Amino acid sequence: MTGGTLDLTNSNMSAPLLAKSFGSLLFAFISAVAFTTVLGTVSGLIVAASGAVVHDLLAGTFKLSITDTGKVRIGKMTAVAVGAIAVVLGILFEKMNVNFLVGWAFSVAASANLPSLVMLLFWKGTTRQGIIASVLVGMLSSLAWILLSGETFKDVYGIAPELSPVPFSQPE
Repeated sequence: MTGGTLDLTNSNMSAPLLAKSFGSLLFAFISAVAFTTVLGTVSGLIVAASGAVVHDLLAGTFKLSITDTGKVRIGKMTAVAVGAIAVVLGILFEKMNVNFLVGWAFSVAASANLPSLVMLLFWKGTTRQGIIASVLVGMLSSLAWILLSGETFKDVYGIAPELSPVPFSQPE
């Protein structure tokens, strides 16, 4: 929805368009639920990212001694930075279908987490360095696959998808 009008060519509008066909009240309700869901999810992810940076990264990994006031200040700065990154990525990937992007998010998450989980479950010699390496290799290889795919070439870079070195769009 842009400027108060429905864009019938946008494939991300299937639920609102279906609701609109049943009347304005259902359309308003579906739109409010969608907006609330997105807002709640994004705010939860931003708070989780801020907490992870302050508690896990700075205090846990780097062993920095930070006061509670400092932790809150750093958490707020991290929240702003994560929000800004999300806005920039949203603008860059605006032409892509939301369902497709969700599939990418799950692919990156699975590629980053599955190798470390398998190592933890089935290999007694698993070390901290091995877990970090498996997460980094899984995440970076999945992201590289996505960024070199034909869909990204077409919708983000504006380059012909035939020039993409990766034949598939989903790293599964």
